[in-house]
Amino acid sequence: MDFQQIQELIKLLSDSNIGEFKLEQEDIKLSIRTRHYFDTALLAKAATQPVSFAPPPALHMPPPVAPAVQSAAPAANTGVAKPAAGNETETSGKTITIKSPMIGTFYRSSSPDKPPYIKIGDEISPGKVLCIIEAMKLFNEIESELSGRIVKILVEDAAPVEYDQPLFLVEPV
Repeated sequence: MDFQQIQELIKLLSDSNIGEFKLEQEDIKLSIRTRHYFDTALLAKAATQPVSFAPPPALHMPPPVAPAVQSAAPAANTGVAKPAAGNETETSGKTITIKSPMIGTFYRSSSPDKPPYIKIGDEISPGKVLCIIEAMKLFNEIESELSGRIVKILVEDAAPVEYDQPLFLVEPV
């Protein structure tokens, strides 16, 4: 089994609901645990005791990225919430829901000792960073595409989020 086959196996497992996979061949032993495995373990732990959702401080800091690497990234994967792409939808006559453009872990600030990017009542404008979503060890800044006021933050800090999950309620200004 070569590296590319292992990568393909990991991708297949991450797209499924399989929590743990073990493979033993002549010269290789492979064990993979997916997010589903850890989510199930957290649920079991939560049933018996309180769970702390604070990530280790080292994982909460966005890694420095060289400018050449940033410019090489495709424009479609910028992590910017876009109304036209369906990431924001009307929920009532007065509020708009900003939804997660990806699966990952939601963070309100760049590190545990820093203040959150936004709070309830804050005014936002296009380009304003709202939060960070960590996906596969990459920290993606989620920026606003509209002007308004934050009415409600729908996700707890360091909580896992799904694609298209509501994150914020915004009152347009």
